Parts: sequence; structure tokens; C-alpha cells
Amino acid sequence: MEEQGTLDIVIVGAGISGLSTAVGLHRLGIRSMVLESSDKLRATGFAFTTWFNAWKAMEALGVSQHVRDLHDLLQGWVVGHISPGNPSKEMLFPKSEEYESRCVQRKVLLEALADELPQGTIRFSSKVVHIELSGYYKMVHLSDGTILKTKVLVGCDGVNSVVGKWLGFKNPATTSRLAIRGLTHFPQGHGFGKKFFQFYGNGVRSGFIPCDHNTVYWFLTHTSTELDEETSPETIKEFVLNKIKDLPDNIKSVVETTDLDSMVMSRLKYRPPWELLWANIAKDNVCVAGDALHPMTPDIGQGGCSAMEDGVILARCLGEAIKAKGETEDEGESYKRIEQGLKKYAGERKWRSIDLITTAYTVGFIQQSTGKWMNLLRDKFLSSFLSRLLLKKSHFDCGSLVPT
Repeated sequence: MEEQGTLDIVIVGAGISGLSTAVGLHRLGIRSMVLESSDKLRATGFAFTTWFNAWKAMEALGVSQHVRDLHDLLQGWVVGHISPGNPSKEMLFPKSEEYESRCVQRKVLLEALADELPQGTIRFSSKVVHIELSGYYKMVHLSDGTILKTKVLVGCDGVNSVVGKWLGFKNPATTSRLAIRGLTHFPQGHGFGKKFFQFYGNGVRSGFIPCDHNTVYWFLTHTSTELDEETSPETIKEFVLNKIKDLPDNIKSVVETTDLDSMVMSRLKYRPPWELLWANIAKDNVCVAGDALHPMTPDIGQGGCSAMEDGVILARCLGEAIKAKGETEDEGESYKRIEQGLKKYAGERKWRSIDLITTAYTVGFIQQSTGKWMNLLRDKFLSSFLSRLLLKKSHFDCGSLVPT
């Protein structure tokens, strides 16, 4: 086993929350090490819709303009039934920063965040297998035998978080719903304009969102017993095309032209919100963020957005704690300051996380219901309410990295 020197902060996971936290700390002059189990940045899911809260976080992190320049501003959305004979409803967004929405490719965002970090901050092929106590420190054991000693440990390692399990989190709950996602590139342009197209009904929810002039991200969620992890990409694609067979030809062409290696399928998971009522979001000098904290269904488009909120707020709370160090402070006093900083972060994120998880699950349940009366209620009265609810949940400002 190889034991390295003591590190100030170790972040597990180079996803959205991990890199956001690292960039936030870097902006405050605090170095961290990010451990990523893969040998490169991973862009699982291909893209996600960003709303007001995401852009506030990106502005704090200093990457907003670069990401804006590469993605089209959405002008509104079109919502319709997946079956023929039902007119679609269109909603245009007012020209206001509160309605800024773009479909951002994960790869672009992750690379933008990674480029802000000093060389060597991200350590690839570094899988955490065990965490142990060592006085005021945590010893992080990697699969290659390396042991890292750190003053602060942050788990941004997804739904199956090793750090989360150390804190006592249970495995996320698995829903009966599958999500199939894809990304399609049109060399001559897709012709969709700048609108988010969403269709629902018959237990299906699907969306088609332009990222830029040439690229369209699409998804379909469904309660299915026909598909599992062993299903071939060809069968998955055929399944999607069958579910959207009554949609316009230009919509179907998005899936038809998607390469098989540009699709991914996964079962949706979430953290039961009541678990966060008594869970340790932070304990000692350890905490979690992103999907390690609040995995949620994608029905309000807040997974990636809230992960960036986590990163900014966590960096700010840690920064306050670390920069308050006294000249004659001993290890115990330093440990207490960090512990209080992480508790402050946990207090700020607890109820926000509970709210988002609950809202996402409820919206998904309503949108994918196959019951006759629920369908009638949703189609006649709830569609506009759900749209407004989605926008309301995005109206959250995580603030700057430096407290005002």
C-alpha cells in the first residue's frame, strides 16, 4: 500500500457536483483533489435542460458565458399528447433571465469546469473502495492500493456513493420506470427551431430538445416490463419508435437517425424524501452532494441544475470555515471549524433537496399516469399548472461564492 501526504480536501467523483465544488473552491484560492473512477470525464445521459438556478450557479463558477455561447436559448415549449387527435399547447417564455433555458450537453459543461482547474486536480482511474478514521482525518483507500489522508472528504460519487454509504445512506429506491436517452446530430440542421417539444400519455413521457442548430437531445420514460439491462440497443430503439409512432415525422426522425452508441437506458432511482429528514448529509469532516445526496426522477429537470447549486453552496461554506483559521489554531479547532462549515451546508441543502425530490416524483406520477380520471384531469387542467410548477422550482439563486 502506498500512503501519500495529507490533503486538505478530497472530492470523490468528477461529475457536475464534484467539478462544481472543486471550481468553487479554486475560485476561493483553496486546492482540492478530485478522484474519478473512470479514465476520462463521463457524460452519462448526454444532455440536460438548464434553468434559472443553473445559470446563477454557472455565473458564480465563471463558466456561464462559454456554455451559453455553445447552446441555443430556448424560446418556449410545445406540450402535446402522444396519441393522434389531441391538439398541442404552446407556451412562449418571456424575455427575462428568470426564464433562461438551454439544453446543455454534459460533455461541454464538464470540460468547461475541468478547464478551470489547475493541472493535476483531477485524478482519473481512482476508484474509492474503503474509508477509515484516523484521528481528525479520513483515510481514503483506492483500488490500486493508494491511501489518501485528507482533512475534508466530499462524496459526489453518484447514486451508489461509497461516501454516502459511510455516512449511513441507504441505496436509492428503484422505480418501475425506465429512461431512454439519446443525442442526434444533423449536419445540415435539425429544423426544430428553439423550442422544447414534450409529449405524454399512455404511460409515456417523451421530450425532444435542441441543444444548438445541429444537435437534438431526446428522452423517453416509460413503465415497461419488456426491457431490461440485457436488451439490445436495436430492440430499445425499436421500442421507442413504436411508442412515438403517432408523432409527426420530423419528431420520429430524431430517434430514427440516432446512432445506437448514442443511446443509453437506465432505471430511474430516487432518494425517498423522508430519509433526508434524519440522514447525515454531513458528519464530522465528511459530506455528500449531487446524486449522492438527492437522486431524483428527471421530471422537473433539476438533477444537474441542483448539483451545481450544491457545488457553489458547499464551496462557499467550506471556504468560510477554512479561511477563518486562527494563527495559533490546533488540529482539533480546525476540525471543529470544518465540521461547522459542513453542517451549515447541510442545513442549507436539506429542505431544498426534499422539495425537489418530492416535486419531481409527483410530477412524474401525474404525467405518466394511465388512469382515465387522472388523464382527464391532467389533460384538461394540470398541464399548464405543471409547467408553471417546473419554472417555480427553478427560481432559486444559490448566491455568489463570497458571502455578501
